[in-house]
Amino acid sequence: MKRFFTLFLAWTGLALFAALSAPLATAQKASDPQHTLRLDFNRWHDYGELQQDMKTMADTWPEFLTYSSLGKSYGGRDITMVTINNPKTGPELEKPAMYIEANVHGNEIQGSEVSLYTIWYLMENYGKIDMITRLVDERVFYIIPTVNPDGRQFFMEGTGGGSRTGHVPVDDDNDGLYDEDPPNDLNGNGIRDQIRKYVPGEGNYRLNRDDPRMLEPVPTGEKGDWILLGSEGIDDDGDGRVDEDGPGGYDPNRNWAADWQPNYIQGGSMDYPFQLPTARAINDFLTSHPNIAGVQSYHNSGGMILRGPGAEWQGTYPRQDIAVYDELGKQGERMLPYYDYIIIWSGLYTVHGGFIDWTNDGLGILSFSNELWNGGQYFNSPKLQDQQKDSDSPIAGQKGSLYFDDYLEFGSQYAEWTEFDHPTYGKVELGGWSKLRGRIPPRFMNEELSHRNMAFTLYQADQMPKMQIHKPVVEKVADNVYRVRIDIENDRVAPTITERAAENNVVDPDLLVVSGRNVEVISAGWVANKFRPDATDLIDQKDLNRIMIRNGHPGRTTRTIEYLIRGSGDVTIAYESLKGGDVKTTASLK
Repeated sequence: MKRFFTLFLAWTGLALFAALSAPLATAQKASDPQHTLRLDFNRWHDYGELQQDMKTMADTWPEFLTYSSLGKSYGGRDITMVTINNPKTGPELEKPAMYIEANVHGNEIQGSEVSLYTIWYLMENYGKIDMITRLVDERVFYIIPTVNPDGRQFFMEGTGGGSRTGHVPVDDDNDGLYDEDPPNDLNGNGIRDQIRKYVPGEGNYRLNRDDPRMLEPVPTGEKGDWILLGSEGIDDDGDGRVDEDGPGGYDPNRNWAADWQPNYIQGGSMDYPFQLPTARAINDFLTSHPNIAGVQSYHNSGGMILRGPGAEWQGTYPRQDIAVYDELGKQGERMLPYYDYIIIWSGLYTVHGGFIDWTNDGLGILSFSNELWNGGQYFNSPKLQDQQKDSDSPIAGQKGSLYFDDYLEFGSQYAEWTEFDHPTYGKVELGGWSKLRGRIPPRFMNEELSHRNMAFTLYQADQMPKMQIHKPVVEKVADNVYRVRIDIENDRVAPTITERAAENNVVDPDLLVVSGRNVEVISAGWVANKFRPDATDLIDQKDLNRIMIRNGHPGRTTRTIEYLIRGSGDVTIAYESLKGGDVKTTASLK
């Protein structure tokens, strides 16, 4: 009995030790590592909060991040940017760079959160995920979360009405006054409500029998009891129109120099390209950073991966450029469910003076604009999508929007119809959707949106040109004369100079530079076939120490240069490319 009791104590002691120690071991193995910095991506930041998060990240990772201002908006707000660069792997301007911007239109807010998420994700995972570490080491990122800070803040503070534009004053209604008839929130509920009026037997709408929040058109030949009167605003300037001259009144994405057209052709274009302070500031930055090889400009909505051209009369892109765009865009469709890769003019609408037309045609940068969020994502399973097609389903048509708000957002995005004495229309009802419904994802779905769009943009950044120069092969052919062959490679999809950039002569040629003491380049040529000694296309140029490569280096291509060099000692051969980076190697002549 005593022996049994002793064994029992020993067994229970071991069990107790295991019970106490196992949770600690399990917790250590199962716990996700703590973030260096915790930020929120399931909410919308106003201008001040964006700046604070950018500064906090720059203070947290000062080795990699620089916080700066490109200039001022019309309203005096800084157009702020975070630069991501690892100085230990080379100077900023000698690496290919990815330019990311968002919130061009003030009411298209979610791109700012995608931008913040991109900065945070790259920093949190540097040294943890190999590909992220490599991207930060090999590339530079210029990220501007809002290029329209005035419009964003107006959207965040107000009802959302009139916030697409910036705030440079414009006389929208041609009455000699500026911005005198802005949107109104008459009942003070923070929503630009819709107006419906009860007119028994005289209307063209009736209440939906399943949900009286919805109006439906009456059949032809019948009369309804309701009419719709638009938004709740009033005619502030007495010209018979409502809310037609609010702040600004132009389109910040129509003021660029590629295919710019006057206002009577392209509404919102302003008087001349780069008239807007934000466009001038951004263009000054882009032109002073020719290392930028990729552009992503985040807009909303519709779920699109857009590329130019913006207008049919601009023609088509050159064949080789289309091949690069297609590979990137079709990969994006696989990474972004519900998104379609689309040419702007043929798949969306005509745009003159658009930003990504300018960066592609005027600056030689491969450029995309993602239209963030697709309404199909509200019910994102085949089963639910089938139900939406059934008119009797509670998630079909308009009912689906109300269903989603009732059961997933708990009624937070819909204002119930309430009576109101309108100064013009008399007794009416006001109600409808908040500014955050429709074009903007629900907050709880925004982190996935941020991550997927970031991932596509990082994929584009990874496929920017990356020049490599391999170890030279040196062969002595005579006294002090050597044949030197070097393989030069770009293993990424994008070329160092696009065909359109070469046509428009907007990117400086790549350079092959030979330097060394007591050396003379006798001849140089491109090797057509490394296995045929005579297959060399000689370069007819006086100074062979600096060979210009006007069309750049194609993507996924290795080319071999052959030199005959007289001399001795070490020779440095460098390949310099504005958009593919600078690389060099050394050959010993002996």
